[in-house]
Amino acid sequence: MCRHLAYLGPPVTLGSLLLDPPYGLLRQSWAPRDMRGGGTINADGFGIGWYPAGADPVRYRRAQPLWSDTTLPELAAVTATGAVLAAVRSATVGMPLHETAAAPFAEGSWLFSHNGVVRGWPDTLVPLARDLPVRDLITLDVPTDSAVVWALVRHRLRSGAALDEAVAGTVAAVAEAAPGSRLNLLLTDGSTVVASVVGHALSIRRGPGSVLVASEPSDDDPGWQAVPDGRLVVATTAGFEVRELTTDGRDRS
Repeated sequence: MCRHLAYLGPPVTLGSLLLDPPYGLLRQSWAPRDMRGGGTINADGFGIGWYPAGADPVRYRRAQPLWSDTTLPELAAVTATGAVLAAVRSATVGMPLHETAAAPFAEGSWLFSHNGVVRGWPDTLVPLARDLPVRDLITLDVPTDSAVVWALVRHRLRSGAALDEAVAGTVAAVAEAAPGSRLNLLLTDGSTVVASVVGHALSIRRGPGSVLVASEPSDDDPGWQAVPDGRLVVATTAGFEVRELTTDGRDRS
């Protein structure tokens, strides 16, 4: 499994989100508190995507453990932003270890992460991959289940689906094709965050004009709320709603 988070709100430094909290992504890279049988550490790479004012996101991805990157602390201390998606990776056995395999995946204003695993990979995704443009398949960032799930989400987005529709529809399709998969997806365009909870954990915390969605709480603040399994979260700085996911890909408000 992996660990991921997304933040929207007043500009904060990357360090205050990822490195400083007592149980933040830095700690989760070597001592996660809630892996639920999906590994023990998240040492197979990491990635951070953030939004400079008025621009598409910038990414910083590495194949090494988060704790071993000596450049990141200085970068994170001086980089402030109001929208972030970041992840640490625990690679499924047999998956390539390369920085292109680390979330977030990106196109235009979209950033995406997958915390989980697709059962029966790659065979179970073949029927769904047939519906993707050939160019999308031969230009995947990396041959992993997460990259194909991103291609499926992105195809829906390009076709005009809203963020919540793209995530809910993809989760339903993959869950049907590969039962038992863990499909905690995280998608943002810098102003809205959509997250699915299927087979793993997710928590959410609101602050003054801000929202933080994460695989697990980064501190002991009592404001964290656990999101039940089988739910879809749609969050902005104004608030969030939790909906029930359905097997036909539509969320039930």
